[in-house]
Amino acid sequence: MLLQLPKGVLPEGQFSESELLIELAIALYANGKISFGQAHKLAGMDWFSFRKLLAERKVPYHYDEEDLFDDLKAIESFPPDADCK
Repeated sequence: MLLQLPKGVLPEGQFSESELLIELAIALYANGKISFGQAHKLAGMDWFSFRKLLAERKVPYHYDEEDLFDDLKAIESFPPDADCK
């Protein structure tokens, strides 16, 4: 996908392409348009770095009841004798 911005919308040289992708990823995630996984990939950042950036920007982590149930199902799928230490 090619995104073209109208001239003069952003001051010349103020943002690099990677900085714009990070800002776009944060905005889309904060507005619930993309998942955390999609957002950190769009930003070109690893999971921990992107999570830290969201915390610094005070962007809440989206974790709802459905996510909790999915996590509980995943935990229940472990064998009873699995060593999860």
